Amino acid sequence: MTARQFMLVFLAVVVCGAGTSCTSDSTGSNVPTDAIQLHGAGATFPAPLYKKWMEEYQKRNPKMRLSYDIVGSGEGIKRFIAGTVDFGASDAAMNDEQMASVGRGVQLIPATAGILVLAYNLEGIGGDLKLKRDVYVDIFLGKIKKWNDSRIEAANPGLHLPSDEIVIVTRQDSSGTTYAFTNHLSTISTEWRDRGPGTGTLINWPGNVMRASGNEGVAGRIKLSRGAIGYVEYGFAERTGLSMAWLENKEGQFIQPSGGSGLVTLLNIPMPDNLRVFVPDPEGKDSYPIVTYSWLLLYKKYDDPQKVTALKQYLKWNLTVGQEFSESLGYIRLPPQVVARATAALEEIQ
Repeated sequence: MTARQFMLVFLAVVVCGAGTSCTSDSTGSNVPTDAIQLHGAGATFPAPLYKKWMEEYQKRNPKMRLSYDIVGSGEGIKRFIAGTVDFGASDAAMNDEQMASVGRGVQLIPATAGILVLAYNLEGIGGDLKLKRDVYVDIFLGKIKKWNDSRIEAANPGLHLPSDEIVIVTRQDSSGTTYAFTNHLSTISTEWRDRGPGTGTLINWPGNVMRASGNEGVAGRIKLSRGAIGYVEYGFAERTGLSMAWLENKEGQFIQPSGGSGLVTLLNIPMPDNLRVFVPDPEGKDSYPIVTYSWLLLYKKYDDPQKVTALKQYLKWNLTVGQEFSESLGYIRLPPQVVARATAALEEIQ
């Protein structure tokens, strides 16, 4: 399925029950005449989970019309600041300058979390590849160019690594996933931070790289490209059937990517009052090294009282019942203390 097809499927469909008056919107879908419509845009990282939430919530609340444009965190923030959506979504949250530019105020709500994996395409090698921290930094710096490089072989004595060229796949759109990954690289490598690309949602990658839009696009490009490696959200890699490397954490342990390893990490991370926290290099021998929250961007004040009531009810459902869908889609169920803080923050929305 192409990214465009995925986006079209992702648009929520309202089911009109018997006896409910309906009209047709610009897409040809039937919409109850008294429907409350909420529209968002942003990150690709949580998109499959948001799609599931919208589908399930609309089954229970047929007068709700929910839609979400999968455009990446950077574009989602732009649309939110411009006021063209009811909510935004970003894996990079928003910085203080961006938040100050929104006259109605901003409330960040952590909605889900996940891990970033280094997925790869090597014939005959499944999910057994281990990558040390300095090794995967140098792969993305373009210093390590072949899969049978001695530094990769040193951590994988039992694998017969091919002499294939390493093909790096990155995001071409402004991306919170890129932000989380490069924030991690900047934390573990002074060269990456001070003399390399640094941290950002859109950066200049060293050397020749293949680029794709969205997590789905990166996963698809890796799947089709022998010798490829790229960073992608765990659920996308799992659904695409990609192999994922074991990554060395801060304690020198190789951790297999899984939802469980991500939850262990988050349970040890305190959430600050502004609900914005990044975990670029977590402590703990069992912690997976690249974990990120993903945030919904809300205005502190809305013009339509009916809409804000509906929005708060929907998001409270996401934070409670909706979390039950997380693990099956490759995401991390939010820790109870984070759910409590986020639910309390929703009460500040007017």
